[in-house]
Amino acid sequence: MSDKSWHSGVMSYQWLVLFVAWLGWVFDAMDATIYAIVLHPALHDLLHTAGGPPTAEQIGWYGGIIFSIFLIGWAIGGISFGVMADRFGRTKVLIATIIMYAVFTGAAALAETWWHLAIARFLTALGIGGEWAAGAAIVAETWPEEKRAKAAGVLQSAWAVGFFLAAAMNLTLKETYGWRGLFVIGILPAFVALLVRWWVKEPVRWTHALEQQAVPLTAIFRGELRRATLVGSALAFVAVFGLWGATNWAPTLIRELPDLKGQDPAILTRYVSYAIMALNAGAIFGYLGFGPLADRFGRRPVFAFMCLGSLIMLPVTYLTPSSYIGVLMLLPILGFFNNGIFSGFPIYLPELYPTQLRATGAGFCFNAGRVLASASPFLTGWLVTTVGSFGRAAPSR
Repeated sequence: MSDKSWHSGVMSYQWLVLFVAWLGWVFDAMDATIYAIVLHPALHDLLHTAGGPPTAEQIGWYGGIIFSIFLIGWAIGGISFGVMADRFGRTKVLIATIIMYAVFTGAAALAETWWHLAIARFLTALGIGGEWAAGAAIVAETWPEEKRAKAAGVLQSAWAVGFFLAAAMNLTLKETYGWRGLFVIGILPAFVALLVRWWVKEPVRWTHALEQQAVPLTAIFRGELRRATLVGSALAFVAVFGLWGATNWAPTLIRELPDLKGQDPAILTRYVSYAIMALNAGAIFGYLGFGPLADRFGRRPVFAFMCLGSLIMLPVTYLTPSSYIGVLMLLPILGFFNNGIFSGFPIYLPELYPTQLRATGAGFCFNAGRVLASASPFLTGWLVTTVGSFGRAAPSR
């Protein structure tokens, strides 16, 4: 039996590429999560009229609309920039998309109405979707195939770190700077683009593939690639539907718990931050565990295991507990399954396509399902107005 560790033989440049892509995803996740955390106070301010503050039903309705618009933008950006990454280069697209999602996250701080916020989140999502496609492709083409699964797990763990970062900023800065201040801080990822520009070069595989004739997007629906595209898109749709339909409503759920009703806003902010941290403590184990489990049991069985766990834990988490402590104990388990499944996509999807179609195919599969999944947060918001609470609405999907 070999006593070598899984990362034995990995070159320093490969680590550098993984680190830069990981850092980009950290801020990607941070900017994506900020809205989920500040949804309630932001819409409370933006929807406040002379007639008084908005109701929970109104916040759920408009919050769901903005979430859905965000997912549509994510899908459009992921597919469009995936094609661009195959045509013009991984690093160029990585730089452009990081700058895009950073700038428009900051622009959300200027919102004066709910639809101002919706437009800013749509433009932010274009960059976030495109950054995933370019980042997954560049890591897949830089790292050795036999080490790719574990590298992808490390890469996906960036999402949990980004969630932690957003929660920590909410905990320490929101009371002083408000929800607008958190959006302003979202500009910081733009500096990661400089690291990409200085340190990361185009993968050799892509450079060689560029010498061949350009392949159109429709090629992913031809021959053997058609089945891969349909299966990959369906799998991503299931995961995204569950994540955005329930998990990202967790901050709002916390604010609606019976034992927290009427609490001081500053105290509620701390409770929400701790809940996000608990969710992503479990998610980190899911992200890092997917690769070793996939190497041991195969990609498809582990995907099935994660889906089954999510199917069980969503209703258990949202319907069973009636107290904050109860939710706090269940969120890490939900995070392990519902978030951990996403480590499989940067492993599995890039493997389905040849180099000249890698970012196009992976970007399409991971993001096409978001158009359909965009109905999920909208449906949750509608259900809030129907059943009267976020706890009942999320699992009813």
